[in-house]
Amino acid sequence: MRTPKIYFIGAGPGETALITVKGFSAVQHADCIIYDGLVNPSLLDHANPDAERISVAKRSGCHSMEQEQINALLVEKARQYKMVVRLKGGDPCLFGRAAEEISACIEAGIAFEIVPGVTAGLAAAEYAGIFLTNRDYASSVCLVTGHQAQGKDGDEPDWKWLARFNGSLVIYMGMETIGQITQKLLASGKPAQTPACVICRAVSPRQRVVKAPLSGIADLCKAEGLEAPAIIIIGTAAQGMNRADWFMQNRLFGKRVLLTRDAAGNRVFAEKFAACGAEPVLFDSIDIIDLTDSSFVSECLRNLSSYDWIIFTSANGITRTLDRLHKSGLDARAFASTRIACIGRPTADKLAEYGLKADFVPCSFTSEAMAAEMIAAFDLRDQKILLLRSQVAPKDIVRAFTNAGAQVTDASVYNVVARRQEAESVNAICQDLEAGRIDYVIFTSDSTACAFINSVPQGLLRPGRPQIVSIGPATTRSLERMGLAPDIEASVHTLDGILDALQERS
Repeated sequence: MRTPKIYFIGAGPGETALITVKGFSAVQHADCIIYDGLVNPSLLDHANPDAERISVAKRSGCHSMEQEQINALLVEKARQYKMVVRLKGGDPCLFGRAAEEISACIEAGIAFEIVPGVTAGLAAAEYAGIFLTNRDYASSVCLVTGHQAQGKDGDEPDWKWLARFNGSLVIYMGMETIGQITQKLLASGKPAQTPACVICRAVSPRQRVVKAPLSGIADLCKAEGLEAPAIIIIGTAAQGMNRADWFMQNRLFGKRVLLTRDAAGNRVFAEKFAACGAEPVLFDSIDIIDLTDSSFVSECLRNLSSYDWIIFTSANGITRTLDRLHKSGLDARAFASTRIACIGRPTADKLAEYGLKADFVPCSFTSEAMAAEMIAAFDLRDQKILLLRSQVAPKDIVRAFTNAGAQVTDASVYNVVARRQEAESVNAICQDLEAGRIDYVIFTSDSTACAFINSVPQGLLRPGRPQIVSIGPATTRSLERMGLAPDIEASVHTLDGILDALQERS
């Protein structure tokens, strides 16, 4: 029997990809996750759907739960579940009060493990092109909290020592007291012209960086309206290196991009945009409905060996088909005597995840190209072709193969339906669009276009602002029929093709 254990995990500085592999695995397998306000909530999308999720977000002056209550909660949940994850922003043991929580575990006899994380001070500096150590000007780093514990004597930093410190000072939780901090350093002898830098909302598309001499940094932050969370860096390193601020130089940095796919697809797409510095705004416009339990599809899957060609037009079709096969006790060997074609390299890549290699992928990733290129490359007369795809897919490809003499079976393994929308989420998107806070709206299919446009008031999308982006010709035609000619169409009709097209325009 597994011993109950609490995992104290550093979630990193906000970017989900910066959590450690071990930490991510624990999030996936946890029975209960207790998380802080600085944790990126999208990390929870990767958790077990049945896991209990408890927010214990705290902000200065606005505590949803006192520390003693959090300690008690951890012990309570450890006695209720086998695996509890305590998810903290940055590193769990750096200014995160983990010692108090671990002490509670020790007193209660609860087993625990610490999984380190990327602390905000290091991440903020590196995402702003600042090198905290450099052989020319800084051989040491000092991490300091700007928020002292209340009621504890002797907790005040030694400002005289810090003023003499020649390395890089990195101050956490100091925005509310930045004026006092700088004055104490100046009064203790720190030169007024010492370089200083404040990085607000680090490692996010809303990251802002301001630099000034130590004597003026507090006034500049006030003038610029900078607020917590932020990291303060003081010392020669704060000047940064010319052209080293790589993150904010991303072509899509700060762009707000509205994604309109299904929930799972939106989250995959969101990670790609976030990696490019953009801020994804998710609007789950459609739902994917599995149809593989129908008697017709089941019969097709039992007789895969009777077909000469099996064609997948999307990753969704592959996922539904292979998952149903596995549930039926079959595996990749069911495809041994047939050839497989996929529309698009991403679809072929999804197939490869199941240990299968596509025999044919068209040069252009459309159904029209698939039919034309296969007809040109192969003699399809009397060939049996099985299409495993969406119920709402156009019939052009069926007609093309039939005209070429093939015997076509069109099996719907999933359906796409418009998602029922909450009024609150629709209103939020409408307000963003009205206020011009969305730079791009992305459409990846006729279904997403129709579902989204039917969810928002007519005329809300205007030419050029925001810019409308289409994944390819079929989606473009649908948008044009609705009176919305896209501003951008991806030349390569994939998610990566959309990213490339936007970066070329930016």
